[in-house]
Amino acid sequence: MLTIRKATIEDCELIHKMAHVVFPATYKELLSQDQMDFMMDWMYSLPNLRKQMEEGHVYFIGYKAGEPFGYISVQQEEEDLFHLQKICVLPEFQGIKGGGDFLFNHAVEYIRSVHPAPCRMILNVNRYNKAVNYYLKKGMKKVGEGDFHIGHGYYMTDYIMGLDIC
Repeated sequence: MLTIRKATIEDCELIHKMAHVVFPATYKELLSQDQMDFMMDWMYSLPNLRKQMEEGHVYFIGYKAGEPFGYISVQQEEEDLFHLQKICVLPEFQGIKGGGDFLFNHAVEYIRSVHPAPCRMILNVNRYNKAVNYYLKKGMKKVGEGDFHIGHGYYMTDYIMGLDIC
């Protein structure tokens, strides 16, 4: 059985630990080790996770039979625009029936619960990440792309994908 709960500051350590498994497994073929180390610190250090939560990133942790299997983070950026900042599933849980869908669908339902009017959810995904096809199957459309400088000479080469939520 899959369940989900809103994360608190006390969950930063759990998210940090899961990220240190998910992120390298996902990006080992796409990023250099130096860029991966930089991005892990930038996105997933304990102080940065706390800062994200304080600045409006809402994290949720998914569980299967009481064991954490992944997390999402959603941030409202404008009146009618939400950003799915993170959606991550531990490698050993990838492919479990509905795990990724469960997290994705919860992000959409969370947005609906806090913003019942029509709006858009966007996310950034590396152009070479196999997850692009997953997002297309979930009804998202490519609405842009860019090479985003993140510091230290590194870039995120992303598609921006959008889903209109009614």
